[in-house]
Amino acid sequence: MIQRLVVTALQLAELSVSSVVHMMYGLYIFSSAVAGDLTQTLSESIFKSETTGEVKRSTTQVNDLPPIVLVHGIFGFGKGRLGGLSYFAGAEKKDERVLVPDLGSLTSVHDRARELFYYLKGGRVDYGEDHSKACGHSQFGRFYEKGEYQEWDEDHPIHFVGHSAGAQVVRVLQQMLADKMFDGYENTNENWVLSLTSLSGALNGTTRTYLDGISPEDGKSLKLISLLQICKLGVIMYDWLDIPWLKSYYNFGFDHFNMSWKKTGLRGLVDCLLGNAGPFASSGDWILPDLSIQGSMKLNANLKTFPNTFYFSYATKRTRKPLGMMTVPSGVMGIHPLLFIRVLQMSQWRFPRDIPLPYKGYRDEDWQDNDGALNTISMTHPRIPVEHSNLIVQSDSDCLPLQPGIWYYKIVEADHILFIVNRERAGVEFDLIYDSIFERCRKHVFRKSPQTLPNEAQQQLGGDQED
Repeated sequence: MIQRLVVTALQLAELSVSSVVHMMYGLYIFSSAVAGDLTQTLSESIFKSETTGEVKRSTTQVNDLPPIVLVHGIFGFGKGRLGGLSYFAGAEKKDERVLVPDLGSLTSVHDRARELFYYLKGGRVDYGEDHSKACGHSQFGRFYEKGEYQEWDEDHPIHFVGHSAGAQVVRVLQQMLADKMFDGYENTNENWVLSLTSLSGALNGTTRTYLDGISPEDGKSLKLISLLQICKLGVIMYDWLDIPWLKSYYNFGFDHFNMSWKKTGLRGLVDCLLGNAGPFASSGDWILPDLSIQGSMKLNANLKTFPNTFYFSYATKRTRKPLGMMTVPSGVMGIHPLLFIRVLQMSQWRFPRDIPLPYKGYRDEDWQDNDGALNTISMTHPRIPVEHSNLIVQSDSDCLPLQPGIWYYKIVEADHILFIVNRERAGVEFDLIYDSIFERCRKHVFRKSPQTLPNEAQQQLGGDQED
């Protein structure tokens, strides 16, 4: 009895600390975005720039390049949200043609994949009739008047870079293209995706979901007392209050569940809180169930690695095993305060022995290395329920020339958020990672002939004129 009380007290203390840390970080990000916008507005009003004539830049060669699409992860945001703050810490400025879509930050992988398609092609988001009925939300969502890359097809494929859950979103989208699951687009196929780079990608789920509140019994339901229950309460209230200026600044992406007080009233709020309606109902149509090991296995069972697409993965870790003994965090200074406790907990987590293991061959020790959000084993390549073709590399040059249909992966010493939001924190590593990603997309990944980059075209033109 005393032991149970002690354990409960420790769990409540950990929940309190985790809740405060996460809320403080969220407020920090939000206030930073607001402060940045205010500063920019003030600067523009005081120092009005004088136009002395614009230098016209040729966009012909730039428009010939396939876009590189950066897909954010959980709690992420795209261009246009949180003011001028960049989820990818400005990495989008490293290339001439980069798109940063704003997808639901907590919506399911399925729903985000559908949103990504219509963001690129244009039109009203169609989540699918059967899926929408099963999950209890509207079939149709946001309307994109003009797609960001309307010419997208097999002859105009795209490079995708997905961080965290964003990588799995792209995989699901590619499978949907192969299965021709978009009404009115009968010509889609897997070759619309030229390459996928997974940056700390959630390819096989994470044990962190269980620490945060997903039940390990089914990988879907929520524990009664957990961080995710607090998150659930906050999200429901945020969407129910439906404050326009606030939601235009940041949106969890659940508009198609119609949780606003304007549509459901007080009864709707009660139903959502009790789990009778909304994304947290029994259907589990939100991101966390998709990130459990069981949820990822269910997704992966239907996802293929395609022979004409190039795949590369950066798997991150902030753990070590001194003297070959137990796994521990690799340091204090190199791990973000938001993630340090989770790095420690994930390195010591054990799957409950009184319930079935998530898959045949599961071993706790395989899942101990982590980056504070995902297990390193999950980020290398798709491996459960079936392992896909893969090759580990020490340096980018080891895998040249690249071959499609193989998951090349590299282990990087970093926590889960080192390469997003705060560029200064990553330092030179930030430039090394993104420069290698963009260089690979532009110089080493192509199906027909090497691409001519805008700067190279200018150099060739200058050389021809000299001749």
